[in-house]
Amino acid sequence: MTNSISITQFLLLAFADTQELLLLHFCLFLGIYLAALLGNGLIITTIACDHHLHTPMYFFLLNLSLLDLGSISTTLPKSMANSLWDTRAISHLQRFAQLFLLIFLLGAECALLTVMAYDRYFAICKPLHYETLLGGRACVHMAAAAWGSGFLNAVLLTANTLSQPLCQGNVLDQFFCEIPQILKLSCSHSYSREVGLLVFGGCLAFGCFVFIVVSYLQIFRAVLRIPSEQGRHKAFSTCLPHLAVVS
Repeated sequence: MTNSISITQFLLLAFADTQELLLLHFCLFLGIYLAALLGNGLIITTIACDHHLHTPMYFFLLNLSLLDLGSISTTLPKSMANSLWDTRAISHLQRFAQLFLLIFLLGAECALLTVMAYDRYFAICKPLHYETLLGGRACVHMAAAAWGSGFLNAVLLTANTLSQPLCQGNVLDQFFCEIPQILKLSCSHSYSREVGLLVFGGCLAFGCFVFIVVSYLQIFRAVLRIPSEQGRHKAFSTCLPHLAVVS
């Protein structure tokens, strides 16, 4: 029986076994990564430089772009490097960093999408109270709460995942480190607590999704009550960036 202490490196999933296909995979992922860098970089730069966009909606969108950049930078560069150098290895420290950062950033992104739904709800359904409830300090606190919830969730899940003894080798059936693939390497009797934490995290994510859906049901009802077509279009267009990301 081997355990996580004796294993010094893990093997990630290889997309191909020929040099030509590995280079094709590298070029494909490089294109995706550069597109993500360019798109999110333009969003961040535009919002930061244009004072007309210093509003709660665009402040949250800036945070969302930062989280998206972080999450894609956690997985793709390592996979591209492995394809370029024809290797599958990832060290124990890299596995820890990748797992922690991915859970942290995706958890924070889920929480931030929920905060953005709350922002759109008050902007459209309760416009008279919007500036009072969503001032600059309130927006910073809500964004910090989203980042903080992702961080606490990552600490909890990463610590419990990496504390599991491993009995099934060191080969991960994925091109990045994620909890389900690591649990497949655990002893069959040892990961019930981690599965319980995953279920708990899934319930939290589902709760965020339900909150977003309920918020938009209220938003659609409010938009349909607007008498002018131009007013309805203007109100709905402010929700499009958030709806696009959620979709």
